[in-house]
Amino acid sequence: MNKGKYYITTAIAYTSGKPHIGNSYEIVLADSIARFKRKDGYDVFFQTGTDEHGQKIELKAQEAGITPKEYVDGVAGTIRNLWNLMDTSYDRFIRTTDDFHEKQVQKIFRKLYEQGDIYKGSYEGLYCTPCESFWTESQLVDGKCPDCGREVKPAKEEAYFFKMSKYADRLIEHINSHPEFIQPVSRKNEMMNNFLLPGLQDLCVSRTSFTWGIPVDFDKKHVVYVWLDALTNYITGIGYECGGESSEQYHKLWPADLHLIGKDIIRFHTIYWPIFLMALGEPLPKQIFGHPWLLQGDGKMSKSKGNVLYADDLVDFFGVDAVRYFVLHEMPFENDGTITWELMVERLNSDLANTLGNLVNRTISMSNKYFGGVVADKGCGEDVDEDLKKAALSAYPKTAGKMEELRVADALTEIFALFKRCNKYIDETEPWVLARDEAKKDRLSTVLYNLVESILIGASLLEPFMPSTAKKIAGQLNAGLRGFEELGEFGKYISGNKVTEKPEILFARLDVKEVVEKAEAMFEERKTKQAGVCKEKEAEPADGIDLAPKAEITYDMFDKMQFQVGEIIACEEVPKSKKLLCSKVRIGSQVKQIVSGIKQHYSAKEMVGKKVMVLVNLKPATLAGVVSEGMLLCAEDAEGNLALLTPEKEMPSGAEIC
Repeated sequence: MNKGKYYITTAIAYTSGKPHIGNSYEIVLADSIARFKRKDGYDVFFQTGTDEHGQKIELKAQEAGITPKEYVDGVAGTIRNLWNLMDTSYDRFIRTTDDFHEKQVQKIFRKLYEQGDIYKGSYEGLYCTPCESFWTESQLVDGKCPDCGREVKPAKEEAYFFKMSKYADRLIEHINSHPEFIQPVSRKNEMMNNFLLPGLQDLCVSRTSFTWGIPVDFDKKHVVYVWLDALTNYITGIGYECGGESSEQYHKLWPADLHLIGKDIIRFHTIYWPIFLMALGEPLPKQIFGHPWLLQGDGKMSKSKGNVLYADDLVDFFGVDAVRYFVLHEMPFENDGTITWELMVERLNSDLANTLGNLVNRTISMSNKYFGGVVADKGCGEDVDEDLKKAALSAYPKTAGKMEELRVADALTEIFALFKRCNKYIDETEPWVLARDEAKKDRLSTVLYNLVESILIGASLLEPFMPSTAKKIAGQLNAGLRGFEELGEFGKYISGNKVTEKPEILFARLDVKEVVEKAEAMFEERKTKQAGVCKEKEAEPADGIDLAPKAEITYDMFDKMQFQVGEIIACEEVPKSKKLLCSKVRIGSQVKQIVSGIKQHYSAKEMVGKKVMVLVNLKPATLAGVVSEGMLLCAEDAEGNLALLTPEKEMPSGAEIC
């Protein structure tokens, strides 16, 4: 049943550096909502992306000795790889350096200027470079930026301003008449009391002190200021055409059903963005949810301390779905959540390994031990069964109710309440005791059937939050995951079906001491590397690597080799090989299968989406039983570390390398 469209967005990640786990939480949160809505019958469009302009980027690129575009290309690739690693199902990844976006921002700026909403003036105030925000003396907190707590510096420059006060009363009325517009309510109260009711100041929407931005097309010394640029991605990414006919997709999807953002940028999304839309004559988004922060329990994450936690760090320790479970389960609705290594291990051991993993393993093992894996409902029910069935049948409405309120942590709790009820049912029915009495064989079979059916219902609910784990459970039960519309009836598991012979351990228990020691070693190594990089910058350039020369070749020999740009569209590990990955590489209109010995340097998931350099006309060879139809080009250092060679600039799949 199609319940209509659902357009969800995240804030686009700023490309000043690699996002830490607190930033990655947002994309996982949005993904769980998007997946749940899809499974619940909605036509979902999920957009995310990167915010790539501003003074901070320009300075970072200068420090790195590269152009701003080269800098953001690298960071945007890192961010996209992280989002892919976390198994997120976004439909569009927009970059604010995309041509179509930049053109629309210029049109929007001109339209707002020509209708009198933007005027030219000059700004003198206190500027925070990391936040790219101007402040007055009275707005500072202890003399520092009220948003990030960093130092501010006096700044003065010519700028264009947006007349915020022109739309303030209209926005106040909208917020008051649409109580669901800003969530949680505490965020709404903060915006009303601290910003709207005291009176809005006009907003600076252009800059002249740096050049890395979208040029104002009628005044080229100005670039569009970051927030007017960044916020408009929510409409440009779905086909908004300023001053023209917007796309069919735009008319279908807008207004957005949910903007999911961090609480630190709630002001920009609930005040500036709605006012921009009012000025453009476009509808306002239906809801803006400012989620809390995920904080490191043993102190603030700091690059100087070397203790910044990244999603790929945690995945290496715990696996993707365990990290997804943790960040979703540990974040309260309004208050900040806490992440520590000890808490991660505790949750994995208690919730994932014990409550869920042990339940699945025990149920399958008993089915194999007592009935050769066959699961059959013999109709030998007792009163104790009804409570389990009630828990199974009420799990979806309870979970859906929590998701409707965006209480994702509570939704997960409801699902695990079903798994806990299954474990209690095992204790109540004691299958091992029933197995001793041949006369109770049918009762034992019915008990195991009830368990399998309940577990499958729970796994089907779990899929939006832990997709890989849910599929593994269903696979071991030899059944497909169910749609939500199928969860209103108990007993749909096919009686007589057979579960897997050897259940897979879903989550292995970990020793907290070993994990903490390993984490400390990782942080120490990272800190040492950072210190080494600083020393290298001060020292003379190090010598390169000299290789023994090979025999000279002629141009004709070189010309026989065909090199092209390829895009990796799928990748998987080669079974029984410690070194090989098998990639599907799109080269123009063709797709080639290429096997590469890079498994120790890249994960299969990390490979997907990369643009690579390919030797296309290499004679096919068979490696570990898998046919390879080309070669990916890599660089190798003296320690044997490999790096894929990628185009310096964005190039289309199939472009010739010459």
